[in-house]
Amino acid sequence: MTLSKKTRDDLQSLITRFSEVGKLPQGGVTRLAYTPLEDEMHRIFREEGKAHGFNVWEDSIGNSFVGNISDEKEPHTLLGSHLDSVIEGGPYDGVVGVAGGFAAMLELKRQGKKIPLVVAAFRCEESSNFQHCTVGSGLMTHALDLQGLQNVVSLEGEKLSDCLARHGYRGEVPVPEGITRYIELHIEQGRVLQENDTQIGIVTAIAAPHRYRLRLQGFSEHSGATPMNLRLDALCAASEVILAVEQIGREESVNASVATVGCIDNHPNIINSVPGMTDLRIDMRGIHTESLLSMDKALKERVDEICRRRGISYQLDCIDTMEPCHMDGTLVEQLCRAAHAEELSFRKMPSGAGHDALSFAHLYPTAMVFIPCKDGISHNIAEYTSPEQIEAGVRVLVRFLLQGEGGDKQALDQ
Repeated sequence: MTLSKKTRDDLQSLITRFSEVGKLPQGGVTRLAYTPLEDEMHRIFREEGKAHGFNVWEDSIGNSFVGNISDEKEPHTLLGSHLDSVIEGGPYDGVVGVAGGFAAMLELKRQGKKIPLVVAAFRCEESSNFQHCTVGSGLMTHALDLQGLQNVVSLEGEKLSDCLARHGYRGEVPVPEGITRYIELHIEQGRVLQENDTQIGIVTAIAAPHRYRLRLQGFSEHSGATPMNLRLDALCAASEVILAVEQIGREESVNASVATVGCIDNHPNIINSVPGMTDLRIDMRGIHTESLLSMDKALKERVDEICRRRGISYQLDCIDTMEPCHMDGTLVEQLCRAAHAEELSFRKMPSGAGHDALSFAHLYPTAMVFIPCKDGISHNIAEYTSPEQIEAGVRVLVRFLLQGEGGDKQALDQ
């Protein structure tokens, strides 16, 4: 099955239109959650939905929906992803899932197929602005509790609750009734598909993050006048912690877990003073709960040992925790059959990155489809996936929807 030329053109046009929002001079995009740039992405999405004759609505969190149903409580398949980005990110992360889902709905409409569908664009999937991920989808499905996010602030220092209020969003929504299953198309954000010359990934499990903020408190003194044996250097303690986190990740890599220190905030951060305070952000992920708990334990033990030995006081706070989830086995097999029917090479694989699908798996049958991205690069201005690869992902969605909804044999054989 090939997509119609009109659908292919509409797909690329929407991706191009999205890519202009938050575009950076050096390439890539920055579209932080609940900023005017993310607002504009959602406006474009809803505008495109109206232009093609679909029903359009927004919930009280700011998530946007475009559907071919008249009542959101009507049983339907939900396709979706997000439209925000990391700082200096790429134009395909999240966008492929929204634009691809929209293209699948357009293609089915053009084929005259009456399959109840809704495409969603979720708010604040990335943790870049509020240090919490999958906020829009998490609040929508009650995987996250708004009360528990009351003290979460943006990079500009605005509370999430105040930001929602400023947008006119209540921040609370009942769990959706009409969703029968959730499917998300996404770039892989890794190199497995490319390295194995494979066109499609069918996700079996999604790793969940356990994230920490560590504040190391030493004492800031003159770097020339303070003898080495009298220093309480917070940055030196941080350097040991960073290497310890790397080692923890290496030890748990046999369980497909990873651990990263991705952010350092050092004070006073001048060349002639001993660092007196250093903040770290630690991101540990895995698809097995036991492995995540083992890394949690190891992190606490190593931080305590390093700080006691160096005379550094510390505060270690868990700022975000989610549990890994497995995709619905029936949907996984149906997606594999769809890829096979499209004569696309495919493999089953776990996702090391978190996605909005994490928010849905505890309520609805959930699955994901991956397409390759060049050299596995993502969260980077060099992020790229080709139009042909995106179209392959959309073809899998369309084939899957026709099969899953009892599409006629003639349509399936095209």
